[in-house]
Amino acid sequence: MTAAKIRSELRFILNGEDVALRDIAPDQTLLDWLRLSRSLKGTKEGCAEGDCGACTVLVGRLTPAGTLVYEGINACIRFLGSLEGCHVVTVEHLAASGDHLHPVQQAMVDFHGSQCGFCTPGFVMSLYGLWMQTSNPTDQQIETALQGNLCRCTGYEPILRAARAISSYGGTQNDPLLVERENMFARLKALADGARVEIGEGRNRLIVPAGLDDFADVLEASPTATVVAGSTDVGLWVTKHMRDITPVVFIAGLQELKSIAVRDNVVTIGAGVTYSEALAMLSQHVAALGPLIARIGGQQVRNMGTIGGNIANGSPIGDTPPALIALGASLTLRKGAARRTIALEDFFIAYGKQDRQPGEFVEAVHIPVPAADDKFAVYKVTKRRDEDITATLGAFRLALAADGTVAEIRIAYGGMAATPKRAFAVEKFLLGQPWNEKTVETAMEKYAEDYTPLTDMRATAEYRGLAAKNLLLRFCLETTSSAAPVQVSRYKAA
Repeated sequence: MTAAKIRSELRFILNGEDVALRDIAPDQTLLDWLRLSRSLKGTKEGCAEGDCGACTVLVGRLTPAGTLVYEGINACIRFLGSLEGCHVVTVEHLAASGDHLHPVQQAMVDFHGSQCGFCTPGFVMSLYGLWMQTSNPTDQQIETALQGNLCRCTGYEPILRAARAISSYGGTQNDPLLVERENMFARLKALADGARVEIGEGRNRLIVPAGLDDFADVLEASPTATVVAGSTDVGLWVTKHMRDITPVVFIAGLQELKSIAVRDNVVTIGAGVTYSEALAMLSQHVAALGPLIARIGGQQVRNMGTIGGNIANGSPIGDTPPALIALGASLTLRKGAARRTIALEDFFIAYGKQDRQPGEFVEAVHIPVPAADDKFAVYKVTKRRDEDITATLGAFRLALAADGTVAEIRIAYGGMAATPKRAFAVEKFLLGQPWNEKTVETAMEKYAEDYTPLTDMRATAEYRGLAAKNLLLRFCLETTSSAAPVQVSRYKAA
């Protein structure tokens, strides 16, 4: 294997300017750098944890398909090291020239979409990202784009009216990012010189591998390094817990980890695929995963967070592991040139402990597509519906025999134990039994053998235990009725 050439500076583009940095800390956030080093004060700090959206900027990057895409991200938890080869766009870049406001900005002015004004730049950038994708969005698309933007003045309705009117102020043909796109594509492609980036010495190092093989070499040589993909979790380690995460290896730009493929009825997703990138494929093959992903954070978090990262960090309340365990997913783990495959449920050993050797990393997750007759559902319980962390989450996959008895069932929960965990006692009781309400109500008593949930700020142990049982009952009622499950939707209401 040829050793990668090493470069000691980080390169990206800020608005229209080429940036090359040699002296940056591995845990320096984009937000702090924009405000403190570049005096770009339009990007605000509201929460420093990726919840409020006041720090929203757009990041443009080249995709494996050879296109340039722009996505809204949270600058407060995005580290500078993850921006190698990217185009960062702040609110100051929107106006094309002179004193004319961008259509998004002008609509916000005319429809009084700004009250105190603190959150306004973040809303503008989120709407800008949406407008570039679709110039006449539906209300649902607008609200989805703004899930990760909070207004403390409760001014949402004027913002929604502004969003609906943007295109009346001009088309996208004169938008700066679209006009510059061909040139920007060439500039970003020129930055991709195939070099590894290394800045700093000893523990205080920032490393951006040149490719997947180089990443394997780097991690094998520095097995205690913190691997950062989307930083939606690690970012909070720094901004909220003040943890030392050095040295840091940034892998968000590794194209080899961005693959999505379907073969032999199995969806294989590279560990670096974000929620946003995985949404369409997973929704197509496992419909219940689409609504689940749509409730993970806001749009900015889904643009940053990765499927592999959600698994690798081992959180007991991660949203995707219970669903993937219920589906029978497996992982490919890699250390150096060696690979091994294990069942996803076996990856989680105890709180904070996974079956991952020093220097080993999650390379891909393999998700079996349920058979046509299988029944599969995921239910997430939170204090608010959108952009909230799970109190408990239940995932269920069921196969029935010809006589209506349970031929196979897999039940997995998050938020009920120190790790994502299957309900083995409940499953064992249900096997071979008639699939009906009476059977399920009896099976619910077995939950005490599987789980001893904790009380915390999100829910009490008693609430979690009762909710978990009721989710199984809900699954039974929905799968034994000919009527479609009742889902309240403001968009379809009469």
